[in-house]
Amino acid sequence: MTPAVPSAPPAASADEFRLDGYVALVTGAGRGIGAAIAQAYARAGADLVLVARTATDLGAVAASVQALGRTALVIPADLTDVSQVVKIVERAIAEHGRLDIVVNNAGGAMPASYLDTTPEALDEAFHFNVAVPFELIKRATPYLLDSGRGSVVNITSRMDRLTARGMVTYGTVKAAFTQLTRLLAVELAPGVRVNGIAPGVVDTDGLKAVLTDELRAQIVSATPLHRLATVADVASTARWLASPAASYVTGKIIELDGGAEAPVFPHDTPDLRPANKQ
Repeated sequence: MTPAVPSAPPAASADEFRLDGYVALVTGAGRGIGAAIAQAYARAGADLVLVARTATDLGAVAASVQALGRTALVIPADLTDVSQVVKIVERAIAEHGRLDIVVNNAGGAMPASYLDTTPEALDEAFHFNVAVPFELIKRATPYLLDSGRGSVVNITSRMDRLTARGMVTYGTVKAAFTQLTRLLAVELAPGVRVNGIAPGVVDTDGLKAVLTDELRAQIVSATPLHRLATVADVASTARWLASPAASYVTGKIIELDGGAEAPVFPHDTPDLRPANKQ
């Protein structure tokens, strides 16, 4: 008698990647990665709460969301001021009555040499990249729990684990943000999923402004997939993580780096002490 062949598990349907009826709050939504995530969520059926400093940038993204048939609440806010967080969540709930997804995309810190890095710079970067997202998630938690399908997506960086000169502040705060993501996944399970995306070099408009053809070629050559990440790459991953298709994924950091296991930006920072000096 021929033994029965186990049936294959059912494939995920396209509907599992939809976000119909969801409300998503995205910070840093005025341009680049944040704008791309907002638009990807709108295409998937979500309504948006858009947060960034510049009202004109938010207006343009809101128009693109509305053109996709979804609503967009625009909240201009400077997220270096943690007191803004309460107002943002209150406005989102007043407008929609619910909150299903929070995307912490706003953040960053400028590269600086080690000896030029100050405790004040570290404090400021930690506040912006860790304390503010923490507070936003905390204030949103009751509504994410009520949702029954709540999800947090944190945009961190591959520098959370890699090392390079000039990245003491940026790498340190991104590592903290990555660990915060994992810890909050445990705190909020099973009601809310918390995941992160750690991109490598992303081809944003801001990067294009400073990237020479020579530098771009060096980065591409050092990346196994031989291209930079696009904002669409990040947005597609963020859509999956927030959707029912990722319902068994929490506490994970998706490394979106084209296979690079070392920094791909060349640097010419000199040694602090010459090798031949004893």
